[in-house]
Amino acid sequence: MATFAERVRELRLERGLKQTEMAEICGLKVRSYQYYEHGDGYPEVPGLVFLADYFGVSLDYLMGRKDERE
Repeated sequence: MATFAERVRELRLERGLKQTEMAEICGLKVRSYQYYEHGDGYPEVPGLVFLADYFGVSLDYLMGRKDERE
């Protein structure tokens, strides 16, 4: 199964967004968001919930625990 970093990158690209745009949407500095996609860090729980809601997927999918999006 995919990792969080792979999933968040895949979901961002599906929406046609750049990392800078995604960082702005999340209220983060670009480097902070890049850590997520490089597998060097994770958002805290509210950030995970925000990303799951924004992309319309479950937390289990976002974290790579399930392959079904919902």
